[in-house]
Amino acid sequence: MGAQLRVYKRRIRAITATKKITKAMEMIAASRIVKAQRKVAASMPYATELTRAVTAVATGSNTKHALTTEVETPTRAAILLITSDRGLAGGYSSNAIKQAERLTERLRAEGKDVDTYIVGRKGLAYYGFRERKVADSWTGFTDSPAYADAKRVAGPLIEAIQTETAEGGVDELHIVYTEFVSMMTQNPVDGRMLPLSLDQAAESETSAASAAGGTKGEILPLFDFEPSAEDVLDALLPRYVESRIYNALLQSAASEHAARRRAMKSATDNAGDLIKSLSRLANAARQAEITQEISEIVGGASAMADATAGSDK
Repeated sequence: MGAQLRVYKRRIRAITATKKITKAMEMIAASRIVKAQRKVAASMPYATELTRAVTAVATGSNTKHALTTEVETPTRAAILLITSDRGLAGGYSSNAIKQAERLTERLRAEGKDVDTYIVGRKGLAYYGFRERKVADSWTGFTDSPAYADAKRVAGPLIEAIQTETAEGGVDELHIVYTEFVSMMTQNPVDGRMLPLSLDQAAESETSAASAAGGTKGEILPLFDFEPSAEDVLDALLPRYVESRIYNALLQSAASEHAARRRAMKSATDNAGDLIKSLSRLANAARQAEITQEISEIVGGASAMADATAGSDK
């Protein structure tokens, strides 16, 4: 019994140490969620106004631009998948990867080849283990992205969509990331960034006008572009892509911290339950050991009494 009691105590000490670590990680993740939410909120005004400017150019001119013109028969698409650099975040990365897999299957069913660009070591490890080709990848900043990181990611993607497909370019650009809804809800989503759909642009502009107090039948203004609408698009659309990627990175970072906090809280609670269970087993083992010792003492005393009684006869 003594050996079994030592095993229980050793396991309790190990689980208690693990519980301290998971509790600390839970608190760190909780503090980082607040910072990530503030960054998301701070990025929204710039992204909103930039989107309105791009949609104004897209709907207010007839200029055909590589980043706004639909290809009649698209044959190649690019997917930007955003995952995490670290684990211990529950199903955060795996859910985003599953969303990317569904999008890939849908695009291939439409007869398109798919180039995959990955942010985060988890996504890169997933594709590397399955020996799948990755067009480009970036790591090291998923938990705290900066605008410079979004700009670095956007560069190759913009270059790919501006290049002819015969020369290795793509016709469409999609993004897969995890949308932060609340502390308990984070949804993997996908969307097409480019080419910018004129119908969606007009709808977005109308929604923005309504939000600003405009009426449904309000006449939209006419624009003159200097030096030209094409030059304006050349300047605005790369910024638009960067802002979309930056917002996706920030939302993914907030989602990662929320998922890690939830996973660490669950691990801490499970460790507490396991410690209680092991403590009960240890108490039972100690009580059994004490009972055995008492039985041995009583048995020894009885044997000595019997021996003494026999000698007196």
